[in-house]
Amino acid sequence: MRTSIALLATFFVLFQTVSAHYIFETLIFGEQTSKKAVRRPSDNSPVYNVTSNEIRCNVDLKNATETPTVEAGALIGFHLDEPKTIYHMGPLSMYLGQAPGKAAAWDGSGKAWFKIAHWGAVFRPKFTFLSLNQKEFTTTIPKSVPSGEYLVRIEHIGLHLTGAPEFFISCAQIKVVNGGKGNPPKVSIPGYVKPNDPSLMVNIWWPVPTSYQVPGPKPYRGQPDICNIKNVSKSP
Repeated sequence: MRTSIALLATFFVLFQTVSAHYIFETLIFGEQTSKKAVRRPSDNSPVYNVTSNEIRCNVDLKNATETPTVEAGALIGFHLDEPKTIYHMGPLSMYLGQAPGKAAAWDGSGKAWFKIAHWGAVFRPKFTFLSLNQKEFTTTIPKSVPSGEYLVRIEHIGLHLTGAPEFFISCAQIKVVNGGKGNPPKVSIPGYVKPNDPSLMVNIWWPVPTSYQVPGPKPYRGQPDICNIKNVSKSP
């Protein structure tokens, strides 16, 4: 029985490997959308090296040509353009990185990033990830986030190849207005996760996981801190 399951898992992995790469091309802010605010990578290939600067916003990026203004507390997110939905199993997270000046001039370096949402695993009626077969992911910018310019970063981690996680990443530029006085704990990217993090090295095929922790810091939701992502995110 275990051999049959392993063979099926291997076939499924091979099928997914050749069929399912993707780019988050559209920024969602409030009731509007923008492709021009996104630093689009040249192709849909994943990033593998979690210790490289490429893990921030991807590689071979086209410059974004606009920085939309967004109210603190407003909706923020990304839409997957092609393919239509996420095919790989794995967690998805959204970060804000506070630029020292203009977001358009910032490369994302420094201890400036904090997570504002994530979508992890569920175990009933069967083990899967909330991001699977979805195409749009939104949350709200915490009202306590200070005004200023930011990079919004979305990260989906494909875990279908055990021990070789694939990172699908996009960054967009925004200007937050009417913000608060919050001081979220910040991390550096790279540096926010370790290469040997158990949540990255996990075998999702066998034995089937019974628990899972999304890599990276906990989502910051301001004061009071709200840890239940279902209360602050639009689960697709």
